[in-house]
Amino acid sequence: MHALHDLLTVVDHPLVQHKLTLMRDKGASSAEFRRLLHEITLLLAYEITSEMPMTTRAIETPLEEMDAPILAGKKLAVVSILRAGNGMLDGVLQLVPSARVGFIGLYRDEETLKPVQYYFKVPEGMNDRMVIVVDPMLATGNSSAAAIDLLKQAGASDIRFLCLLAAPEGVERMREAHPDVPIVTASLDRGLNSKGYIMPGLGDAGDRMFGTK
Repeated sequence: MHALHDLLTVVDHPLVQHKLTLMRDKGASSAEFRRLLHEITLLLAYEITSEMPMTTRAIETPLEEMDAPILAGKKLAVVSILRAGNGMLDGVLQLVPSARVGFIGLYRDEETLKPVQYYFKVPEGMNDRMVIVVDPMLATGNSSAAAIDLLKQAGASDIRFLCLLAAPEGVERMREAHPDVPIVTASLDRGLNSKGYIMPGLGDAGDRMFGTK
């Protein structure tokens, strides 16, 4: 992995990059796409959870007593930006089964191009939890920034953003709006096209995941 600047970490692990190439290929089926997204999310989540707070607990091994390291504090919260974020939920939950889960639904108003909230449900005690926001694509960054605004209003302060692909425009937007939120991704792509799609990208992640057009 390498950090391009303070906010952005690109995980360039060979398995992540290999699986991402298979996902980008337009010939990949929905089933393959979902499976690969799940596998990459596991690997990215391993990276993004590397600074979780630790404490110790007295246990007995078969040989002796010891003070052993264990996770501290309230359970992690994973928040999915609907609907494509749901494709990354299971990967994080497989790694951290005890995590609490939240959902944020946003759609883009076609006239103002601003994100509009239609659903928001998150766990209690957000101020005491590390919060990982998942969405495969960080494109314009508008919906991601809006989602994090909502989480901060709900009390969250330790927030990280986990995505599969990022565009420079989205990273810049997030850096302006939320300079305290680290981003972990598998690739920083070239940029956005006129329709706001990441190039070279992989198309619409939600459509490819769920087999919709």
